[in-house]
Amino acid sequence: MPPNTLSPAKDLRIAAAQLYDGSSNAPLQDVVIEVQQSRIAAITPRQGDVDLQVAIAAPGFIDLQINGANDVQFNDQTDAAAVAEIAQGARQGGSAHILPTFITDEGIRYQQAVAAVAEARAAGTPGIAGVHLEGPFLSPNRPGIHPPHCIRPLGAEDMQFLQASAADGTCGTLLLTLAPECTAAGQIRRLNDAGVTVFAGHSAASHAEMQSAIREGLRGATHLWNAMSPLTSREPGVVGAVLAARQLYAGIIADGVHFDFANVGIAARLMPDHLCLVTDAMLTLAGTTTQFQIHGVEIHRDGNRLSDAKGTLAGAHLAMDEALRNMVQQVGIPLPQALRMAAGNPARAIGRPDLAQIRQGAAASLTFLTQDLGAIGTLADGQLHLTQDTPHVAA
Repeated sequence: MPPNTLSPAKDLRIAAAQLYDGSSNAPLQDVVIEVQQSRIAAITPRQGDVDLQVAIAAPGFIDLQINGANDVQFNDQTDAAAVAEIAQGARQGGSAHILPTFITDEGIRYQQAVAAVAEARAAGTPGIAGVHLEGPFLSPNRPGIHPPHCIRPLGAEDMQFLQASAADGTCGTLLLTLAPECTAAGQIRRLNDAGVTVFAGHSAASHAEMQSAIREGLRGATHLWNAMSPLTSREPGVVGAVLAARQLYAGIIADGVHFDFANVGIAARLMPDHLCLVTDAMLTLAGTTTQFQIHGVEIHRDGNRLSDAKGTLAGAHLAMDEALRNMVQQVGIPLPQALRMAAGNPARAIGRPDLAQIRQGAAASLTFLTQDLGAIGTLADGQLHLTQDTPHVAA
């Protein structure tokens, strides 16, 4: 199979020198994962011929926040073809499943994103777990790179559309980032009851406002530490509320650009079972683009930093395998725990724990890594993708 292509893989025998199954801290050694009809049929000691051999097999990485990849930005090309291209770019870094992310835009353009994801899923595009709408219902006091003129309150028509879309389910998980302090009483509860996964982000909420949102069903927070009210001595803010809560999940951009790795370590120690690695990647990921625009604002890439002329960060140039390596090498998180932050925690955050276990009967959602934690392939929804050529495929 040539690299960077998809191939049907309903029946496979995959040899793994180490298998992290998503539940045990100790890897299984020298095993064969047997896949039949896109599910794990058995895990056995290695013997006989295999179709694929890898150093490390782990539950498939799930990226809850990816704005673009492969020279495609979801806000600029909001259709099923874009979803497929972004997923292809994400797979280069080991993401088996993604939530294509549509940021704040004009009016009800976000509805096109929901329709595009639903169409891509209906067409069989592998690895599309849902859609993430990051805005436009944010705080004008914490816009980040989001266009301020497009930020607005959550209205009755928005509520109706979001509730219906989540209940319908054709778009998969519907993750909505909003500012809790900018919502009316009961809105988060009604969204949660309809099946919308609600995260706080781009928010200046007080600790009290966050507690109210949690009682209504707030599920988590988007890019912890960034674009949210900070933890201070007399006002815990959004950051403090998230770190103190036992039930909230939080995405974190472990790139060394969005915040110091010491802060990543604090979050990892306080919420090891709820922290989710995300990329917040833009079209530069797995692409050739180094300069682009967001609503007319020029964004430049300088190494792994994406920002405008004022220095405002504009997403990230980060792959999931790089985030994983940073957690292990820069933060000092044990590999099994870091792998859970790449797969198990985000799977539970979106109500898909079935994607986070490599066990008999489970869906075959896998990420393959080298010994130095570089992604070499994924398996998701019956489709095998390899980022490197035939040395990893048994003769």
